[in-house]
Amino acid sequence: MSEPAARQAIRYLRTADGVRLAWAEAGRGRTLVKASNWMTHLELEWQSPVWRHWIRFFSGHYRFVRYDERGCGMSDWEVGDLGQARWVEDLEAVAEASAWTEPIVVLGISQGGVPAIELAIRHPERVSHLVLYGCYSQGWMMRGDEASRRRFAAMVELIQHGWGRDNPVFRQLFTSRFIPGGTDEQIDWFNDLCLKTTSPQNAARLLEARAHVDVRRRLGEVRVPTLVLHARADDVVPLASGRILATEIPGAQFVELDSANHILLEDEPAWRRFCDAVLDFTGVAATATGAAPADAAFAALSPREREVLALISEGLANAEIGKRLGISEKTVRNHVSNLFDKLGVWSRAQAIVFARDRGFR
Repeated sequence: MSEPAARQAIRYLRTADGVRLAWAEAGRGRTLVKASNWMTHLELEWQSPVWRHWIRFFSGHYRFVRYDERGCGMSDWEVGDLGQARWVEDLEAVAEASAWTEPIVVLGISQGGVPAIELAIRHPERVSHLVLYGCYSQGWMMRGDEASRRRFAAMVELIQHGWGRDNPVFRQLFTSRFIPGGTDEQIDWFNDLCLKTTSPQNAARLLEARAHVDVRRRLGEVRVPTLVLHARADDVVPLASGRILATEIPGAQFVELDSANHILLEDEPAWRRFCDAVLDFTGVAATATGAAPADAAFAALSPREREVLALISEGLANAEIGKRLGISEKTVRNHVSNLFDKLGVWSRAQAIVFARDRGFR
């Protein structure tokens, strides 16, 4: 199991209401602060099969700062207030502890989008870019119908009575939705993380708090460059929630990713497209890696697939490509289908634009 290339340093701070928060930093470059999201543990994530590629990517291109939210992970578990009002205060405290002297990139994942949005509204001069992945402006109880609310109430009940048991079936309810494409190793690890990162009581309280958030009326107040990314078949946060963010945050860019995983996995094409989009949006790829931003997007292509993409970009049809490369038209179709999947595009026209905009050659 490979670790992220950088090393992390874990520290503690104490919030205004006396809660100890654990936060970590790794990597160099422009500071990127990730607002905390559901079920984190700074130490366990470092070598995890679910999160380590996220840490490797961000710490490889930025000074990556993250923290365990109150009630979870290495932060204090015995906490009186787990509500939404504290989320942005904790994010501010972590940003300040990390030496917030220059504008930072703020990353929100899932529930982390709420404090990330609030921070950008409060401090537009101190946030250079806002990146939102799998986020929402309204919780389940605010955006769902009556049937959805009943399902939510049932999940809270299950958490309260089954979360801490040795049988992982109760926690599997969440794992199966967060990473439906996960391997046995990834699913087992996520089930174990749920057990180790918080108590059943805190898990229920946090889920309840998330269900009632509503910052939709605030979206029009965001004044910093914003990138919204969302998995098309996300079962945790529906695609419609991402589209609302992209529509109602002024000037926001939107990237729809071909995935059903709420947490993108390393071997899926959507992860490579996510990385490429973030690097391009924040403008750090060339200086951080010494290579063209296109590298992250096209690294997964085989030599033959690169040849096919180059000929597609010249406007050649499959039959013409087959003649040029000395292979059958059926083989060309297979290569085209594979490279479409790897790049996260669905047509020749999209592939041509994708290659051109990212300097493919």
